[in-house]
Amino acid sequence: MGAINALPIFYSDRMVADIDSFSPSAGKPREVMKSWRRLRIPLRVIVPKPASADELCLAHERSYVEDILACRASNGFGNKSPEVADTLPWTSGAMLSAAREAIDNGFVAVAPCSGFHHATYSAGAGFCTFNGLMVTVAVLLREGSAARVGILDCDTHYGDGTDDIRSKLCLAGKVPHYTTGGKWYYPKQAKMFLDKLPSIVESFSGCDVLLYQAGADPHVNDPLGGWLTTAQLAERDQIVFETARRVGLPIAWNLAGGYQTPLGRVLRIHSNTLRACARSFISAS
Repeated sequence: MGAINALPIFYSDRMVADIDSFSPSAGKPREVMKSWRRLRIPLRVIVPKPASADELCLAHERSYVEDILACRASNGFGNKSPEVADTLPWTSGAMLSAAREAIDNGFVAVAPCSGFHHATYSAGAGFCTFNGLMVTVAVLLREGSAARVGILDCDTHYGDGTDDIRSKLCLAGKVPHYTTGGKWYYPKQAKMFLDKLPSIVESFSGCDVLLYQAGADPHVNDPLGGWLTTAQLAERDQIVFETARRVGLPIAWNLAGGYQTPLGRVLRIHSNTLRACARSFISAS
C-alpha cells in the first residue's frame, strides 16, 4: 500500500496572533509546532500559500470578507484586531494547502490550526471567523482538484457554520458532512461511538479527500466538552487514520477546540493525534 517518509505540515508564523481570549486558537499553531518538533516524528514543514480574498469569497459573502480583512467588522473573537485579520488568509490557506497535498500524495497532510466550523456564510461566531473547511471545499471544487470532498468534524460542538455554507452554496450533494457535535455527549456513549467510527469514515470513501477536524474539546476534563478520555481520543484518531488508509481515502486534518488550562493539557491531546497519524502513514513508524 506504500507510505510516506515524513508528515507534511503546512505552517507559518503568520498563522499566529497573540490576543487575550478564552480560546487559545489564535496563538495555538506556534505552541503546537513547538511541541510536535520535540516528538522526533519525521515532519516536512511547508509554508502554506495564503488564501486570496477571491478564494475566501467562494465560501463567504464578499462584503463580509472585505469588512473582516479591513477590520471594519468584528471577527469570531468579538474584536476587530488587525493581528487576527492578518492571520486569516494563512489559516484557511494552510487547510487548502494541506488538502491539495493530501490529494497529490494520496495519503495525508496537516494544517495545525483551528477556528473554522462556526463561521457562517456572512458572520463569524464561536472564535471562528472564516470557515477554512468550506473555503477549501469551494476552491477544490472550483479548480477541479476534487469532485467530492468529505468533512468529518470531531469537535465537541455542532459544525453549524459548515452546514450554513453548504446550504447557501447548494453543496450538500458534493460535500458529505458528519459532525459529532449534536450527536454524542456523554461518557456512556464513548464505546458506541468508537464502534461506529470505522463505518462513519468508510461512508466518505467516494470522496477525493476527507477534511478531518481532530477536536481536543471532547476531553472529559475540558470545560466545554466532557465525554472522551485521553485514551479514547487517541483511539478515535487511530481509527480515523487507519480506516482512511485502508479504504484509500486521502485525509487532510486540522486542530479544533481544546480549552483546558494550562495549554499543555491541550497540546498533549494534539500530540497524540500526530502520533496516531505517524503510526498510520509513515514508513516503519
